Amino acid sequence: MSAPSTATLYADHLTTLIERATTALARGGFDHLVIPSGTLHYQVFDDRDYPYAVNPQFKAWLPLTRAPGSWLVFTPGARPKLVYLQPRDYWHVVPGTPTGAWVEHVDIVVIRKPEEAQQHLPKNAARCAILGEAQSALGRYDAYKPNNPQAVVDYLDYHRAFKTPYEIAMLRRASERAVRAHAAAERAFRAGASEFGIHLAYCQAAGQDANELPYTNIVALNTHAAVLHYTERDRLAPDPLRSFLIDAGAGHAGYAADVTRTYAHDTGSEFQAMIDAVDTAQRAMCDQVRAGVDYARIHLDAHLALAGVLREFGVLKISPEQALETGVSTAFFPHGIGHGIGLQVHDVGGFAASDTGGTIAKPDGHPYLRLTRTLEPGMVVTIEPGLYFIDMLLDELKADGKGDAVDWDRVDTFRPYGGIRIEDDVVCTDGAPVNLTRDAWADLAD
Repeated sequence: MSAPSTATLYADHLTTLIERATTALARGGFDHLVIPSGTLHYQVFDDRDYPYAVNPQFKAWLPLTRAPGSWLVFTPGARPKLVYLQPRDYWHVVPGTPTGAWVEHVDIVVIRKPEEAQQHLPKNAARCAILGEAQSALGRYDAYKPNNPQAVVDYLDYHRAFKTPYEIAMLRRASERAVRAHAAAERAFRAGASEFGIHLAYCQAAGQDANELPYTNIVALNTHAAVLHYTERDRLAPDPLRSFLIDAGAGHAGYAADVTRTYAHDTGSEFQAMIDAVDTAQRAMCDQVRAGVDYARIHLDAHLALAGVLREFGVLKISPEQALETGVSTAFFPHGIGHGIGLQVHDVGGFAASDTGGTIAKPDGHPYLRLTRTLEPGMVVTIEPGLYFIDMLLDELKADGKGDAVDWDRVDTFRPYGGIRIEDDVVCTDGAPVNLTRDAWADLAD
């Protein structure tokens, strides 16, 4: 039996969005949902615009990521309407006429000037839930300025955690693109390229430039891997070349992939053995992405597993349980185990207690965890354990009187490599998890 076509998946996806929007509007007491795509922002004292980023609420409905000045309008009982800005312009490339199977499900009105949108929006703005940034308001009097009503946003954000089959298909395509680019980045690393050169190789293979990628590439050689969000990209490769950490994604139809891998230059080294140990632990964590599992539990279990790796390699002198209890493990694994992913790399609703609001607290001592919900079928999350040798955190460990828990000679052995992070995008189902990242690597190898 063949898989459903993208057109069929999109039609079903739109049906789900209509159901969610109808309920959200009723919750908030509104008659219409109005979503601006977003506008260009210009730098102060200059005529240069910042890179455009489409409103995620807009691209949830339509696979359009380069449509500034456009609007999506939904009224329960009517077809969704796209008010599409296609200006007359010879300075810039004009957005093309919308095409694809999705257009048959949406009424499309083309406008030539941003202010023309107002005549195609519901007449009474007070009856509209308008979701977007303040700059999207129309004209000098700020007509249809976004109000982002909390009841509507809470409902939509909560349910956005549950991906439709269409969304999972788009996430799979994004993962395939990202993995292809990761393979090119490793080849560049093995050939002795600089961080900047590796970044360029990645973008070339992904077919996306830096502004099209869902987040800024982290391309780190040697000790730079100890900076969690290292984005400087040196133009010369270090000598000697020891290690390579790359955290880089790709996008497809507005959906994001988020993938991280770490490599040792010497594949026979002890650092490579540590990478392999983290990889084994990470695969086990991915297998925990199952319905009914508390995501915060995966995070705490990751601390135990990673502390076990550190003890195996002689870095820690204490048990994994002691390392977690005393906070020693946090010095080596200071971030969360991952986050939801979808229309945004760090997708919304990670702490939502219900679709009426409220939050689920993070475990004490773990402020950087981005998701605390219990996993359910349709959720897509990242699993990204890491081990790092960060001077600042190690100094704090000593200052806090916990230095006896660590073999500092062993720390010095691994410090020049910076750190390790491995990250996959994983779908929670009603059975075994689906690892989009590992599937893409397997397909690439075929």
